[in-house]
Amino acid sequence: MYRVGIDVGGTNTDAVVLQAKTVLAGVKASTTEDVTSGVIEALEKVIEASGIDRQQIAAVMIGTTHFTNAVIERRHMEEVAAIRLGLPSGAGLPPMVDWPDDVREIVGNHGYQVRGGYEFDGRELSPLDEDEIVRIAGDIRAKGLKAAAVTCVFSGVNDAMEVRTKEILQQQCPGLPVVMSKDIGRHGLLARESAAIINASLLSLADRTVAAFGKALAAAGIACPFYITQNDGTLMAADIVRSFPVLTFASGPTNSMRGAAFLTGIKDAVVVDVGGTTTDVGSLSHGFPRQASTTVDIGGVRTNFRMPDVFSIGLGGGSLVIQGDKGIVVGPKSVGYRVRQDALCFGGSTLTATDIAVATGKADVGDKGLVGDLDRSLVEAAAAKINAMLEACVERSRISATPLPVIAVGGGSILMPDRIGELDVIRPDNFAVANAVGAAIAQISGETDRVFSLIDGRTRESALAEAEAEAREKAIAAGAMADTLEVIEREDTPLAYLPGNATRIHVKVVGEMGGHDA
Repeated sequence: MYRVGIDVGGTNTDAVVLQAKTVLAGVKASTTEDVTSGVIEALEKVIEASGIDRQQIAAVMIGTTHFTNAVIERRHMEEVAAIRLGLPSGAGLPPMVDWPDDVREIVGNHGYQVRGGYEFDGRELSPLDEDEIVRIAGDIRAKGLKAAAVTCVFSGVNDAMEVRTKEILQQQCPGLPVVMSKDIGRHGLLARESAAIINASLLSLADRTVAAFGKALAAAGIACPFYITQNDGTLMAADIVRSFPVLTFASGPTNSMRGAAFLTGIKDAVVVDVGGTTTDVGSLSHGFPRQASTTVDIGGVRTNFRMPDVFSIGLGGGSLVIQGDKGIVVGPKSVGYRVRQDALCFGGSTLTATDIAVATGKADVGDKGLVGDLDRSLVEAAAAKINAMLEACVERSRISATPLPVIAVGGGSILMPDRIGELDVIRPDNFAVANAVGAAIAQISGETDRVFSLIDGRTRESALAEAEAEAREKAIAAGAMADTLEVIEREDTPLAYLPGNATRIHVKVVGEMGGHDA
């Protein structure tokens, strides 16, 4: 049986076919406005290139930047009722208080604060005001809102009030999607609340996108289940994406990093993914992307769900090279997916980073003769500038002086030198479609992150075991095979400033996808 990996990027839609550990074929197609036609084109091209029978495809894995782009571009977001259970505390900082004004306006700025919430050890701050929830439900109906997000103080310790609020809202407003913050963010009230609100605003886009992917596969005559990659390098079933679109944020760079680990067999490295417009840099640890430990900014909104520790610079194969008063400038402006029409080496009239790579002999694309008469000092200065930008990125990604290999992937990685400082640069086979390979090999994960109170005979070991069992259950429910599960992250942070010997435990397990339809 075969696995197909598809990565829908801003410029290209990449697709690969994998049989066990072998990449049979990898292709690129242009990403289209409606997404579906680009996916169909990539699918048809890769099935033709690999010569496989489409009935033998066991599963399709899709990575997409759709939802991140919606927030960054301020499009396709719905208005949301943002309900916080926490009065009398927290009244001074209403929901969405630290958001950029334009995003707050797009999601409607419908913030509600209600009596309720818990202390860190699960004691009630104040009882839930159920009558107020019924009143808010009436307001939601009157305003015609499409979704609600409910956040309770310390719901990671006790989620009963969030669950009860959801019940009341759905009794009063049948069919209303309600996002509970306990399912999305980690500890930290404002950032967890923001993650829940953004998730709620993207639910109808998620519905349309998942339906579009389903249609594309049906149009291509493929009947197997499909999965979407999430931002920790693992998969979720298509239906879960309808409920949790935010978990796909940054899945593109994550797929590239997982693909880099798979194609090279190296588990610890710095990965540099050079596309047409941007370069994403991150670190691999045990074959998975290192996770960001701080809050993550998405389109100006601070959130705290899991994200890979990746940063981007405006340097890619299509980046413009401009001779300015202060010397050479490379990027962040780019011709993007038009590089094959606009770059000098392809007969265009724009000087791009790809032309510099061809002129220096690093890359063999297009027609070298078309860049042969470029001023040598300009070429050398631009090449030095590109190398300096890449070296700064790699140094920023290292967390120790240990020399790690650097893996270069992505279509634009022809820009990478053979060495960066004292580090070797490795460019594996199929480097241009590493992101689709990362999607195709993705596993299924389960994760738990909550505060345990070590009192009444509960030990640190028993709390860790309970957290691990919970994470394993989640992974199995998402379609993982129990006997393949392994723990890849285990953190235990004592919360010294809280009484009652509290500790925050975070456990994550991953496993192979089961043969059944998850």
